Amino acid sequence: MSYSAGASSTTYARDLHVALLAVQRATILTKRVFHETAKGTLSKDDKSPVTIGDFGAQALIINALLHNFPEDQIVGEEEANDLRGNQGLTDQVWGLVKNAQLDNATAEQELGGPLRDEDGMLRAIDTGNSAGGSKGRIWALDPIDGTKGFLRGGQYAVCLALIVDGDVKVGVLGCPNLPVDDSAPLSADVGTTGDDESEGRGVIFSAIKGQGATSRPLGTGALREGTKINMRSVEDITKATFCESVEAAHSNHGDQAEIAKKLGITSESVRMDSQAKYGSIARGAGDLYLRLPVRKDYVEKIWDHAAGDLIVREAGGEVTDVEGKHLNFGKGRTLVENKGVIAAPKAVHAQVLEAVKSVLSEK
Repeated sequence: MSYSAGASSTTYARDLHVALLAVQRATILTKRVFHETAKGTLSKDDKSPVTIGDFGAQALIINALLHNFPEDQIVGEEEANDLRGNQGLTDQVWGLVKNAQLDNATAEQELGGPLRDEDGMLRAIDTGNSAGGSKGRIWALDPIDGTKGFLRGGQYAVCLALIVDGDVKVGVLGCPNLPVDDSAPLSADVGTTGDDESEGRGVIFSAIKGQGATSRPLGTGALREGTKINMRSVEDITKATFCESVEAAHSNHGDQAEIAKKLGITSESVRMDSQAKYGSIARGAGDLYLRLPVRKDYVEKIWDHAAGDLIVREAGGEVTDVEGKHLNFGKGRTLVENKGVIAAPKAVHAQVLEAVKSVLSEK
């Protein structure tokens, strides 16, 4: 598939195409690791886990971005220091990376083909060291969002977004364990039972700013046909489906339960890891996503929200922080100007925000 320079700069069609293929190729690797008993898990300085899947997916995606957009900056979650000090782990990651290829030769070549060697893999991982900011083209990458979900066999997502002058223009979420069917309702156990080998599992969500949001089946070669998605119309807030994080360390479950009560929502919340929550509400499988601060000094990372924020907004939703401010992705590697996240259909977002402010003001 070819694109003119003009089309690329105005519609971001080529950027989206490359991002979709890059994420799809990375999920070939993450799915392989998902089924391994030993996932090569390390703990980072902030005590969060990282696996050989995180390193491998980051190398694959960054290599594809560098091939297509060599001047762009990349904000990636991982760095290669831990690999450089552990040859055994490096060999494991390289074994996965060199064998992760799309089964469509044209699509694979569009990404630059396989990485050449271990050193190139390590350099690619470390190219994700941009400080971010409000100028130029910057990709935000989370190679495995929801690593704890990934480890426990639940939901995770491979997340990539293009930010131009601080504004998110392209977003892609690869969710191997979510149903392909956009009309499938969220089950209470969706966050704990992930099986990418089950029939009808594996979906990739995407959006270009101003052009709506799309879902398509996750494949292993050329891109499958996409379908436009929209948030569900919520006429009665008490019947809304509420999504939140599995990990209490990521979001305040107690406050969120109080907010649900204030809104009259009696059904049990659906807990799942990763930006799969954004994708789920964007296609109407759920309605609301709250991520409330667990402590005053907690700051969200841009790679945890950039793609999902755009996809929900393009599907007819509104995304703000707990003060009603839009998320600002132009301030570096973190959302330093924002606290928490509220995502909901536009028609009810103000009502949800009011409930959030009421509960937090009582603390």
